[in-house]
Amino acid sequence: MSRFFNKKLLAFAFSIIIGLTVWNLPPPAGVSSQAIHMFAIFIFTVTGIILRPAPIGVIATIGLTLTAATKTLNFGEAFSGFVNPIVWLVVVAFLISRGFIKTGLGERISYVIIKYLGKSTLGMGYGMILTDLVLAPAIPSVAARVGGIVYPIVNALSRAFGSEPHSHPRKLGSFLMKVTFQGSVITAGMFLTSMAGNPLIADIAKSVGVNITWGSWALAASVPGLVCLAIIPLVLYKLYPPEVKDTPDAKDFAVKKLKEMGRMQPQEWIMIFSFVLLVTLWILGPFIKMEAVVAALIGLVILLLTAILSWDDVIKEKGAWNTLIWFSTLIMMATFLNKLGLTTWFSSWVQGHVSGLHWVPAFLILSLVYFYSHYFFASIVAHIGSMYSPFLVLCVALGTPPMIAAMVLGFMSNFMGGLTHYGCGPAPIFFGSGYVKITDWWKLAFYVSIVNILIYFTIGSGWWSILGHY
Repeated sequence: MSRFFNKKLLAFAFSIIIGLTVWNLPPPAGVSSQAIHMFAIFIFTVTGIILRPAPIGVIATIGLTLTAATKTLNFGEAFSGFVNPIVWLVVVAFLISRGFIKTGLGERISYVIIKYLGKSTLGMGYGMILTDLVLAPAIPSVAARVGGIVYPIVNALSRAFGSEPHSHPRKLGSFLMKVTFQGSVITAGMFLTSMAGNPLIADIAKSVGVNITWGSWALAASVPGLVCLAIIPLVLYKLYPPEVKDTPDAKDFAVKKLKEMGRMQPQEWIMIFSFVLLVTLWILGPFIKMEAVVAALIGLVILLLTAILSWDDVIKEKGAWNTLIWFSTLIMMATFLNKLGLTTWFSSWVQGHVSGLHWVPAFLILSLVYFYSHYFFASIVAHIGSMYSPFLVLCVALGTPPMIAAMVLGFMSNFMGGLTHYGCGPAPIFFGSGYVKITDWWKLAFYVSIVNILIYFTIGSGWWSILGHY
């Protein structure tokens, strides 16, 4: 116990030292001391979240308190993350997923999937990715699509095989959670309508004379995207293998369980109705001017009014409220790092170090910097809004073919969301399930990012050459 306590204490002390070191750094030219202080608190918080000297919610609360107590931001600014729609979409997705579990619908769906794709754990992983890929063109919110629709199925499927967060997570659940999440950031970049920030990318690209249509985006992303979706599950299967690999009796098991469950119950039909309504509202959202989070709230209210969920169910969903605390805090910090000009300064600093290089190495360097700087963002849209335009302009100025620059940075704007457990909407949902340890999450995410980048810059570049983009 004493040894464990000392390890926690050392981790906490290290986080403080890192934060204090950054706090006392002299601000670079053009950067305010307020921005440096905000960055110091952000670094302390992220370091603490990685090393885990205390629960993630505790570390986030400390960071939130430091932000207000040091007057780096006022109280309203410090708590601004709690009104972010993406945060609440994630929270509501947790609650809706409870409905899938409570009614048994998620379990029933999982048995149907097992029946057809359950000969192996790897097959189940591909089944989840295929489900996401089919939904991707029609649902522009990744958090709504993957967090609200696919996640509950993965969760129920894992539990059906006796794999729970605190009981045999590596049996099957950890692998499925990681595979499904990493697949989601790839599918997000395969269509102009599969992620909320993609239309923003297309709009910014027009400023350098690049016209990206739905078809041109989908065509350019098709080959490298499909290759990534085919390879990434195999990579994770090798690096993070499930304990249960072959399930030859899965079909008979699934058929037996479905017979035991009997006919669909009324509460399951209500859950299906809510589910279909949610999907419909998410698809029609851009046309009827309804935000994804509002649609999710409508679905939640239906579940509450029909007693599918009780208020006690809502209160007891610890994962949702824990996520609300830490995700809101990181969203706030990342937002103000941008508002205070630190990300703009960073972009300019990078630009100053690649001027004069041939466009190929310069573009490679800029792409990698753009991609891995996402460690400092809790929102893909925020990252796009602050860094996509200056990086795109510089890439084109250095001689990169405009369409290649716009497309590649656009694709990377999606799968960079897989780097951390806070980098995009579905990340906190899957991480919050408790199946994957934070050290495994970050390590595996980094390995996957390397594979994705290699595929896009090799197979992808060959495909884009065939398409005539350069």
